[in-house]
Amino acid sequence: MATAISVSGRRVECTDDQSMLEAFLRAGIWMPNSCNQGTCGTCKLQVVCGEVDHGGSPLDTLTAEERAAGLALACQARPLAETEVALRGEEMGRTTHVLRDLTATVVEVEEIARDTRRVLLGLEEPLAFSAGQYVELLVPGTGERRQYSLANTAEEDKVLELHVRRIPGGVASEWLFGAAAVGDRVEVRGPLGDFHVPDADEDDGEPMVLIGGGTGLAPLLGIARTALERHPDRTMVLYHGVRTAADLYDTDRLAELAATYRGFNLVTVLSRESVPGHRSGYAPDAFVDDIASARGWSGWLCGSPALVEAGVKAFKRRRMAPRLIHREKFEPADAVGAGN
Repeated sequence: MATAISVSGRRVECTDDQSMLEAFLRAGIWMPNSCNQGTCGTCKLQVVCGEVDHGGSPLDTLTAEERAAGLALACQARPLAETEVALRGEEMGRTTHVLRDLTATVVEVEEIARDTRRVLLGLEEPLAFSAGQYVELLVPGTGERRQYSLANTAEEDKVLELHVRRIPGGVASEWLFGAAAVGDRVEVRGPLGDFHVPDADEDDGEPMVLIGGGTGLAPLLGIARTALERHPDRTMVLYHGVRTAADLYDTDRLAELAATYRGFNLVTVLSRESVPGHRSGYAPDAFVDDIASARGWSGWLCGSPALVEAGVKAFKRRRMAPRLIHREKFEPADAVGAGN
């Protein structure tokens, strides 16, 4: 059974097993979205008329007062009757990629750092996405979904690259660091998320700083390579923050970027040891030490909530415009039901 929902004059059918967000994205209608777990509030919208079931919307994300005022989380709510919604302060008409379900085949599982693996998933047909977005993986034999950022550029659309950190006791970790093998079939849904490069005609070639913690490097790789291909002379600094040198990975790949693009610079930062050739401390602090002013720069952050919050403060301290700060924060997979 399906119920009609509409936004800005566009009408779609929402089935009983779908959230409003999923119904809109599957119809190719853009909706702001980030965590898709009800924890970030990015997809909060106004119910203009009709009635919704708020589902698993947490009270600390959508308060009782907000519910009474007609607000809802699109990723959690479903319509109980024909419903019209409106975005809050957002413009419709943004480009988006249709949310799709695909079957992928594991083509490579490689150890790339301590407790970190690169997983390559081959697709029978390409998936359209923007660099920086993520996919949901249905963990075989569990019925559980986990989220992983793509390290790909949009042109690399038939073999998806995921960077996976081991989470003790994690549902996905048990499979990816255990029985997962080349040839395994896995269900994938995507693309999802608003953390991605702008469309080419909106990319002015401004200087960029990217800060990733651990496997938060994954989406930054796709973003960095896309941005540099568009504007080969742009200034870009990428900070990769990890605990020890054993946690670093893809340094050769990043060194190749530095050799190809004269404006690109990699800074590796270790928080728990001192090793020649690497900075000691925390990546946001290294940025503050290096850049006197980031006015006119765009900033990109991916990692733990602590890293993202520290990065936002560091960017603002160096006078970066808030509208140019992009962030993707994640918790360990089984803490919130998703993980990067």
